[in-house]
Amino acid sequence: MIGAPQRRDLLAQLNSGQLLVVDRRRRNGLIIYKRYHAEFAGPGAAVGGLFDLECQQVVPVGDLALVYPESYEERQQAFTIRRHWIRLTEQLTANPVPLKRAQQILTQFGHYFDWQTVEDVPDEAFARLVGVLPRTVAMVRHAATQGRSPIAV
Repeated sequence: MIGAPQRRDLLAQLNSGQLLVVDRRRRNGLIIYKRYHAEFAGPGAAVGGLFDLECQQVVPVGDLALVYPESYEERQQAFTIRRHWIRLTEQLTANPVPLKRAQQILTQFGHYFDWQTVEDVPDEAFARLVGVLPRTVAMVRHAATQGRSPIAV
């Protein structure tokens, strides 16, 4: 887990406009808080640059590693992959039921990351990704530990 000082350094780096890429060889990513929402940048996605000039906070997911794109083609591919991750999250927000959105984001992260990694991500980060309150995510997590469906709560 990356500590607060490293998060501040990372945040400063992203706000500087420097373009980086989430390492595609690892199961890792970065949740980037914007003013009213958050975006997930998974493996291969561009971070920083013009995308994240005014990000407010970052939450590393997994064993985060960022690399510098070495060519124009790598930058273009990283931009495309970032759009892919944004579209994937948008598909989850299309559901009008907040509990289902919270359940879907937790399920998606659970398919990609191990259980402990998902547990380490704060409720607020997941909530910002799909437009729900943090207590909605907490309710879904609690129901899951009880072996119940949160929709029946």
